[in-house]
Amino acid sequence: MSPAPVMPPLSGCVVVDLSTGVPGAYCTKLLADGGAAVVKVEDPEGDPLRRWSASGATVEAGHDGALFSFLACSKESVVVDPDSGDCLGRVRGLLETADVVVWSPGSPVAGLPALSPQEIHRAYPDLVVTSITPFGLDGPWRDRAATEFTLQAWSGGIIGLGRGDPDRAPVCVGGQVGDWVSGAYAAAATMASRLRSPGNGQGELVDLSMLEAHILSLTYHPVTFRDMLDRPWQQTRRLNIPGVVTAKDGLVALGCATAQQFFDLCAMVGHPEWIDEKNPFSIGERAAEMAPVVQEWIAGRAVAEIRELATAFRIPNSAVVNGANAPAMDHFEARHSFLPNPRDGFLQPAPPYRLEPARLRPPGPPPRLGEHTESRRGAARRTTTRTDTGLAFSGLRVLDMTAFWAGPSCTHVLALLGAEVIHLESASRPDGTRLIAGVPPTVDQWWERSPIFAGLNTNKKSLTLDFTTEQGQNLLRRLIATCDVIVENFTPRVLDQLGLDYEAVRTLRPDMIMVRMPGFGLDGPWRDNAAFAFVIEDASGLTWLTGHPEQNPVEPYSIGDPNAGVHALNGLLLALEHRRRTGEGVLVEAAMVDAALNVAAEQVIEYSAYGALLERAGNRGPRAAPQNLYLTADPDEFGRQDSWVAIAVATDGQWSALSDALGRPDWASNPELSTAEGRRENHDIVDEHLAAWCRQRGADEIVDRLWTAGVPVGKVLQPHRQAELEQLRFRGFFEELDHPVNGQARYSTLPVRLSRGPDRLHLRHAPLLGEHNQELLAELGLTEREISALETDGIIGRAPAR
Repeated sequence: MSPAPVMPPLSGCVVVDLSTGVPGAYCTKLLADGGAAVVKVEDPEGDPLRRWSASGATVEAGHDGALFSFLACSKESVVVDPDSGDCLGRVRGLLETADVVVWSPGSPVAGLPALSPQEIHRAYPDLVVTSITPFGLDGPWRDRAATEFTLQAWSGGIIGLGRGDPDRAPVCVGGQVGDWVSGAYAAAATMASRLRSPGNGQGELVDLSMLEAHILSLTYHPVTFRDMLDRPWQQTRRLNIPGVVTAKDGLVALGCATAQQFFDLCAMVGHPEWIDEKNPFSIGERAAEMAPVVQEWIAGRAVAEIRELATAFRIPNSAVVNGANAPAMDHFEARHSFLPNPRDGFLQPAPPYRLEPARLRPPGPPPRLGEHTESRRGAARRTTTRTDTGLAFSGLRVLDMTAFWAGPSCTHVLALLGAEVIHLESASRPDGTRLIAGVPPTVDQWWERSPIFAGLNTNKKSLTLDFTTEQGQNLLRRLIATCDVIVENFTPRVLDQLGLDYEAVRTLRPDMIMVRMPGFGLDGPWRDNAAFAFVIEDASGLTWLTGHPEQNPVEPYSIGDPNAGVHALNGLLLALEHRRRTGEGVLVEAAMVDAALNVAAEQVIEYSAYGALLERAGNRGPRAAPQNLYLTADPDEFGRQDSWVAIAVATDGQWSALSDALGRPDWASNPELSTAEGRRENHDIVDEHLAAWCRQRGADEIVDRLWTAGVPVGKVLQPHRQAELEQLRFRGFFEELDHPVNGQARYSTLPVRLSRGPDRLHLRHAPLLGEHNQELLAELGLTEREISALETDGIIGRAPAR
């Protein structure tokens, strides 16, 4: 008798999709990959994504745009006419069969007052209702117009980590990444809510703010940084050194995230005299001096030679990937990172994580408009028997073997929602974020003063353990046996050499869920390559679309890490659901690059489907015209003429509103500008007039004038000023918390508000190094004398080893 097939974790879960646009579509795609039955409700015209192409390719009548076909794999389509008398009855019939509803504004059906997320939650209290909006469902900005571009401006993400040429306008992160990451957060929040509120009147309204998702994805805890260190993370824009550089035969990307990697770069290019180990920060101070020399060295060599040398020196490096060359990369070929669309045949990314022995659902064909309208009539309501379990992760013990940003951002969500998270470090190798705040070692307890570590690790416990020693490994194995989940983001060889791969861990805890987050995965030619956010961005295409068209691309230097974290969280949530159903443990392989390839999916899809290579366009974009940054009359807070506003006109109605707000000037009355195509063709002329108008006004005046008229607009915010935004204050996005070394500071929370709470997320400051050694080791049965001996022998510690 053959064994029963392994069912995907969300099998039996029915999702009614009342969303339009990428965020909702990507959210429900992730749920569909997990096995959920996603029923997409469309009006007779169909979702606008069916007619969309970022390159402007013609989508023939009766056919679907390639991006829609990717995002709609495995879904069903039901057409409901909002003007018909039975519209609400049809939708309510679908809701009667559902477990989850995903809603966003924009469609005629979702716009019906009776189908607002609040009304659906009131009428169907046992459903998880996930709302995706620019600013959230409540607050002074709830009805304000916005696009992904203006949200980047408001979030501080356009200035972000000081990205870009200081002699040019700031530059947004290309590729609409905020839309994609918002969708990934929505999927994770939906599954987390299901863990604690699956039925019997215990549903939940999940209220996601895309602005808050942008903040968590494009900025690096800047408010906490300013509060703790009384200075902003960045005051000026700069180009990464070396970053993306022109070699003899093409572009190559090199990046240094640590002082040692900078020192290795100096040695590689033949300038060991630049190395100053007593003052590692001097490298940053001398970057402008070093850059021309490094660039000249690179320009004289081929890409392959440079990458081979950089790999030998352990310097993070990558090819500069785009929609045309990505599928041919040897690593992606070996890992089957791209698959044919099951209906239309173009290439699309494989799912962003892999589960074993649990299974994702293989992509099924996307539906034609209305294909399932009749088959979804009259389905019976199913009942569930699970009961409320409090916070989503209450009772879950997690061993957090991660560092820097990607891994800790995943485990931080678990800690904020009730899990006991044990952050494992060692005194000789503490988490790298403790070391990158620019606090010199002469400052008392300098390793406790990193705002970035503090922001990523509240509610966690700290255990220091040198597991390169036999004693440390024995203790680690004993600790693993007490945990439900392990999350790690070492390069694959680290745990393999320790004999702690998944099969070994299962002998210690048979139902263990192990999430592995290597940069490039557990196999393939790039398996052991060093990976930081910027390298992942280079290798996935995210860098390719960021920057001005006449210059080399610039690395976003932000999205690669938190994007990996939220996708790993989605994989972990599917694994928890599989274990709940079967009792089995699961290995989750959540490679950082796979997550990045998914949010950069449009590039490969457009090239494969239409032969169109998407190119960077500075601050312009395919979805709005005009769209750009415009200098204002204000000085910035540092006294420079560097204060900008973002304006994006996404519809003809918004163009008319903009023209009214400007006073109907003659130039705006040109009939050619009445259509998006005409505005795009005349973008330079429009920019010239808008720039002149904005240059005579302050940012507040511009925002007040345009936003009141309904035009998407935003200040290009310095990121440390996020907490001043009235919408974020209303939603309580920042919470104050005291720290024993750094005092009080404000900490960002999560991009969702859950109708059943909790009202407060940050309950305990980020742990001091080794703060919980005594507690956790005593739980393993060690005596005080044994714990003291471990400290004497350097196996544990509460300060970095000298």
